[in-house]
Amino acid sequence: MADTSVAPTIFTATSAYSLAFVAVVGVVAYVSANALLPKNARWQDRFTWIWLAFDAMIHFTFEGSFLYLSTFGRQVNTSVGPFAELWKEYARADARWGFSDPTVVSLEILTVLGAGPLCCYILKQLAQDDPARHYWIVVLSTAELYGGWMTFCPEWLTGSQYLNTSNVLYLWVYLVVSAIVACASIVLIYHDLPVHEHDVSTCSLAIHALADPSSSWVFIPLWLMYDSYGYIAHAIRGAQAAGRVKKN
Repeated sequence: MADTSVAPTIFTATSAYSLAFVAVVGVVAYVSANALLPKNARWQDRFTWIWLAFDAMIHFTFEGSFLYLSTFGRQVNTSVGPFAELWKEYARADARWGFSDPTVVSLEILTVLGAGPLCCYILKQLAQDDPARHYWIVVLSTAELYGGWMTFCPEWLTGSQYLNTSNVLYLWVYLVVSAIVACASIVLIYHDLPVHEHDVSTCSLAIHALADPSSSWVFIPLWLMYDSYGYIAHAIRGAQAAGRVKKN
C-alpha cells in the first residue's frame, strides 16, 4: 500500500510574516540611526546603534509576547493569536518555547525586563555621545552571551531532546540566530575594550569560530571573560601608574 501521509509544510505563512517582521525591525533600526545620530558618527557607533535598537525592539515585541504567553498559567501551545502562532512556529525548532520551560521563561524575564531597558539606556547615551556607554555595552553584551549559554547548555547536557535540527529552516534560520546575537555581542565588547594591534588576529579568529554554533557557546564566552579581564586590568593599571607619576 502506498504511503499517503502528507509531509508537514516547512515554510508556512507564519514563517513568512515572522521573518518579514524581523526585516522591518531591522529597517526601522537602520533608519533611526540615520535620523538620531550625527552625520559624522563613527561606523562603530552607527553599528552599535542599529544593533541595540534592533535588539531592544526584538526583546520588547517578540520576547515580550512570549513572556506574556508563558506566565501566570499560560503557555504558547494552548494560546491563540498572531504572536502565539509565531511562537508555535519557533517551538517546531525548539519545543521548550511551547510549554513554558521554567529555565527559558526565567531567562526571558531578565531579557525583557533587564536587557530591553538597558538597550534603550545605551541608545540614549549614544545620542548624547556619553562615553559611559562603553561600560554598559560590556555589561549588556556579557549578559546576552550568558543568556544564550544558559538557554542551550541544558539542552546539550540532556541530549538536545527538544531541539529539531532536521531541516534547514529550523537549524540555520531559527536556532543559529542565537549565534548571530553572540557575534554582535562580541563585536561590541571588542570595540569597547582597549585592544592592542597584535591581538586583532586573535579576536578575529574568535569571532570566526562562531561559524560552528556547537563550539561558540563553550569557548567564546570563556575567551571573552579572560580577554576582557586582561585588557580592563591593563587599562586600570596604566591609569594608576600615570597617577603615581604625576604625584612624583
